[in-house]
Amino acid sequence: MSQSILRGTMMLTGARYLTKTLGLLYVIPFHFLVGEAGGALYAYAYNPYQIFLALSVLGIPMAMAKFVSKYNALEDYATKEAMFKSGLFLLLGTGFLAFLVMFFSAEWLAQLFVPDDGDFANSISDVTFVIKMVSFALLLVGPMSLLRGYFQGHGSMGPSAISIVVEQIARIIFLLAGAFVVIHIFDGTITFAVGLAAFAAFIGALISSLLLASIYKKRKPLIEKEYKVSANSTPSLTHKQMYGELFSYAGPFVLVGVATPLYQMVDQLTFNRAMANIGLADVSESLLSVIILYGHKLIIIPVTLGIGLAAALLPSITHAFTQNNHQLYQRYISQAFNIVMLLIFPAAVGLSILSTEVYGVLYDIESISYAGPLLAYYAPVSLFFALFTVSSSMMQGIDRQNFTLISLAVGLLIKISLNVPFIYWLEAKGAVLATGLAVLAASSLNIVKLYKETRFEVKPLFKKSQLIVILTIVMGLAVFLIRWLVGLPFGDEPTKIKLSVQLFASVLIGGYVYLWLAYKTTLLRHLLGDRINRFSKFFI
Repeated sequence: MSQSILRGTMMLTGARYLTKTLGLLYVIPFHFLVGEAGGALYAYAYNPYQIFLALSVLGIPMAMAKFVSKYNALEDYATKEAMFKSGLFLLLGTGFLAFLVMFFSAEWLAQLFVPDDGDFANSISDVTFVIKMVSFALLLVGPMSLLRGYFQGHGSMGPSAISIVVEQIARIIFLLAGAFVVIHIFDGTITFAVGLAAFAAFIGALISSLLLASIYKKRKPLIEKEYKVSANSTPSLTHKQMYGELFSYAGPFVLVGVATPLYQMVDQLTFNRAMANIGLADVSESLLSVIILYGHKLIIIPVTLGIGLAAALLPSITHAFTQNNHQLYQRYISQAFNIVMLLIFPAAVGLSILSTEVYGVLYDIESISYAGPLLAYYAPVSLFFALFTVSSSMMQGIDRQNFTLISLAVGLLIKISLNVPFIYWLEAKGAVLATGLAVLAASSLNIVKLYKETRFEVKPLFKKSQLIVILTIVMGLAVFLIRWLVGLPFGDEPTKIKLSVQLFASVLIGGYVYLWLAYKTTLLRHLLGDRINRFSKFFI
């Protein structure tokens, strides 16, 4: 891999993880501004927005990168540019159509999410308003994403990386500033503040689109120069052929990319009604905000970390599979799963043990009595989310991506079937359990299919996973002990200072215990390579 491509790939990956980190952090001040009812109101709009967005872009931006790369290599510049310009008009049209559907169906969606006969903090009119506000972003996000795909297809990752970060920063600044001004300066309502926060998606997309358009304008002379040296001045494919190829690239990952919002949509459609039926309408939205926004943001932290390292192996898996190097890709797949276990399993266990401390420090103490136990129940699901995402990417690497639609459909069917009965049985924890079983089933189907197709190394994976479980148990015992010891001087009453000290000490010492044991047992060296030796001075 050339240095320029490697640098660009690292830049784009870094930008994506920076935006994910910012996306995790902004909810902390957002919670202080709008509370749990406001968080639920925001999620009512944002989750369906993500689904509408996926359906409007149809996976085309990702496919455009591959299309442009191919025809750029063939020096068929006319076909490449014709597809790009046609794709822009297509996504402008599908974005406008998605906007109209979402905007005018807002009240109908709101009636699905919030029953009008319950004692809920948010009314149907509140939810309708916020859904309408976020729908405006659909007008711009599709064409903006296509521009990113166009630049990436040329091997130019810089414009995409910069625009991703700029979009997120602009969105968060507008979101937080708008909510603050409405609530604390103009003494406005939570509903209007959350509506403005939802509209921030449009502001972020607008600024990012203007940035990408200006970069494209600067590079236009180079594009025109390509035409002059091109052997063909007209496209070599008809529009029908171009779109046929483009959609073949996009494939089934249109829905897989929104697997999580789909699971959360099931909760939005069923949770409030089920809780109202068992007499818990008054606390329903507070609990729902933990599941679909505040708590969910926390469990995604270990998922993001593990997927980042495992994903570094995916190009190698694809390359080895293409070359029919069975032994190599089998080892890569096993190693990727081991990295997920190495990082996410202990993180999930730690988050489950320290759920009360984490929620109390990042959000507020008043809600830890119910949010802490619910987050503890939810934390292990992060491992299943990670396994599904990584296994789905691997299925794409071995050209079996169609199967992921089957596994996702099975997972959603389980979630839909179990959600209401489990809520009746276990209240809010029932929704979490239904999600866990659904994602576990979907990821298990992917892993079984991967094994049938590749026969990856199971025995080393099982042995290392056993060791990881043992090390995690030791870490968990250390965390329990440290949390108890450092909490003794503060008494029984939970305070911000007490929870902060418990959290900081437990994470620092528990994390070190786990990494020290993993280093001494050579587990880190086997999974991460000799590069881990540079940190040997920390594990003396």
